[in-house]
Amino acid sequence: MYKRARLKDTVEVPPEHLGDVSPDLVKRLLQDKLEGRMDEDIGSVVTVTAVHDLGEGAVLPNRPGVYFEAEFDAVTFDPEMQEVVDGEIVEVVSFGAFVGIGPVDGLLHVSQISDEYLAFDEENQQLASRESNSVIGTGDAVRARIVTKSIDERNPRESKIGLTAKQPGLGKHGWLREDREQELSDAPGEAE
Repeated sequence: MYKRARLKDTVEVPPEHLGDVSPDLVKRLLQDKLEGRMDEDIGSVVTVTAVHDLGEGAVLPNRPGVYFEAEFDAVTFDPEMQEVVDGEIVEVVSFGAFVGIGPVDGLLHVSQISDEYLAFDEENQQLASRESNSVIGTGDAVRARIVTKSIDERNPRESKIGLTAKQPGLGKHGWLREDREQELSDAPGEAE
């Protein structure tokens, strides 16, 4: 889920920029420092949008820059447990599919895609069912529910988000469309 948050952090202004300490400069420095960083409480910082308050600068011994406490607005992405998300499959592997959901990827394990057995087709980067000829692969849009979440603040790439698509209303968008069309064709029609 995307959120707008008011945050505080300290930013170092290098000596060459001390003549022009402006909100725009601090915003750029905060973006460089924070964008992509994961935090257990706020999620992933997507971008810094505005700087509102800049405290007095402080000099630290043996450090060349000046440190400013800044209050700013940021857009964050914090996936929540049981949240339903739409995403695109970015990679298919033998054990499942990685789904891009905002700035992070979630794992849709092969056991959480379908009740049918799905075989890995490495050449075509897809998982395929021999029973129904259903195929899911890179670039497909899917709807899934977040069922596990483990955030690693030190190494964001090691954070893990587990997904499921086995519940009603979840799965590959094409499959969901086919299910709706089938339901409509099976429904009793109006007399003509």
